Amino acid sequence: MKTVNIKDEFIKLGQALKLAGVVMSGVDAKFIIQDGMVKVNGQTETQRGKKLYNGDTFEYEGNEFVIKSVSGLNDNQ
Repeated sequence: MKTVNIKDEFIKLGQALKLAGVVMSGVDAKFIIQDGMVKVNGQTETQRGKKLYNGDTFEYEGNEFVIKSVSGLNDNQ
């Protein structure tokens, strides 16, 4: 299982797919989600705007990812 680190409280499914490198664009994400090809926490998800929080998982073509929120950690920017 691969980790997708986010800086905010949540990330939308379409954005998570892009961040994970599964798709190249939001349009690509829209199509695979609408076609029922993505699972969130083991359930098929068809909403591109589904919010994913720390600990949520998503799966596409046998690749599984877990969301890890790194908010609250010191960025030292």
